[in-house]
Amino acid sequence: MPIADSSAGDLPPEAFRTAAHAAVDWIAEYLEQSAHYPVRSRVQPGDIRAMLPAHPPAQGEPLDAMLQDFHATILPGITHWNHPAFFAYFANSASYPGILGELLTAGLNANGMLWITSPAVTELEQVTLDWLRQLMGLGDGWFGQITDTASVSTFYALAAARERAGYDVRTKGMTARPELPRLRVYCSEHAHSSIDKAVIALGIGHENLVKIPADDQFRMRADALAAAIADDVAAGFKPIAVVPCIGTTSTTSVDPVVEAVRIAREYGCWVHVDAAYGGVAAIVPELRYLLDGVDGADSLVVNPHKWLFTPMDCSVFYTRDPHTVKQAFALLPEYLVTSTPDETINLMDYGIQLGRRFRALKLWMVLRAFGREGLAERIRRHCELAREFAGMVHFEGGWELTAPVTLSLVCFRLVPPGADEDTIARVNAAIMERVNARGHAYLSHTKVAGRYTLRLAIGNIRTDRSHVDVAWRELRGAAAAVQRAE
Repeated sequence: MPIADSSAGDLPPEAFRTAAHAAVDWIAEYLEQSAHYPVRSRVQPGDIRAMLPAHPPAQGEPLDAMLQDFHATILPGITHWNHPAFFAYFANSASYPGILGELLTAGLNANGMLWITSPAVTELEQVTLDWLRQLMGLGDGWFGQITDTASVSTFYALAAARERAGYDVRTKGMTARPELPRLRVYCSEHAHSSIDKAVIALGIGHENLVKIPADDQFRMRADALAAAIADDVAAGFKPIAVVPCIGTTSTTSVDPVVEAVRIAREYGCWVHVDAAYGGVAAIVPELRYLLDGVDGADSLVVNPHKWLFTPMDCSVFYTRDPHTVKQAFALLPEYLVTSTPDETINLMDYGIQLGRRFRALKLWMVLRAFGREGLAERIRRHCELAREFAGMVHFEGGWELTAPVTLSLVCFRLVPPGADEDTIARVNAAIMERVNARGHAYLSHTKVAGRYTLRLAIGNIRTDRSHVDVAWRELRGAAAAVQRAE
């Protein structure tokens, strides 16, 4: 007997239209006026949870009530990454075309695990990533796929490196195998922690990630890399991968990729280039040199959700050896067998995920909306703003730059006269906390050669000189207040 209850389906479309229009209007207004919000959330731990019911509703609630609660309960707990004075970590932003693509993706709710489950998901992803390859000036022969984050992209690269090493870890595992040597992976001492997590997750072991010392520009030293690999081979280890970086997290330094590739090739190592932040800068013609040597690598990660105005999450993993990546991951149970031609690409074969979101749509719309020249101009302007801010720091007494300004990140700190490193760290931590607490700008910190350092990263599509000026004014005011209190 058919179910007579008409409430068993979805909500009425008119209810959705009304709420969706209200949400889109709010998003447009929010992005236009995002600078009016305090950048960092001011709630205390547990505040948001305390405002939420402890039990789910028994009866459905209207969408407008949820939107009201969004404003009253959720927004106070949001740190506004879309704020033009968000300068912490690596600043990012969601542009209008990217948001539109995300909305359409949610509406379609397609799963691109197989080509046949939505051909457009696979084919648009292939075309869009080839566009991005061309924009960055890379050569032919790269196979791309979209993952959620650089951490997963790097995991895939190191899994392929382990596969290429030839010990059939996929079938036999790594435990209780006396014939299996200890595998080694090499990266800069300034490399991102995603590499650490990948070697842990892949069973390679954290002890077998070798951090190579950097030079005075915070770049991985090629001579130290060559020496470390040679010593490991002599000691019976098996080097499998080298991970140079284009835009390290702390300072955006650029490792010598050409030399890293040359050294790695002598030992049969996979080369994975971590360009999660810096890679898209090669869209700017005068910055294309940043990717010198990358065409000789085996894989590369770039993150459009960092500096290409695409909403989270959208990381791009490129490889010149998709066959090995597929060997590491492909598995075909009977319920996924299809009658499509052999040359059809099923993206599920190139990673651990079966289900795959239609992430390419938002990136495709961003690339189309701004074009090569528009993207280059925005990235170029961010680099110019960083140099302008660095000039403010350089010419202001008592402040110093702690790393070269390579792209759109400035590393700097206040150095009170006669202060030791502990005092400098305490003073700068207090300055940062005061600035962040006031809500007009948001910065983060790192340690560079053991020295506590403030970071101002520019990457928001709406950031202009006025927002940089606000940050500098806030920093100077905070410095004066902290020094008076010392």
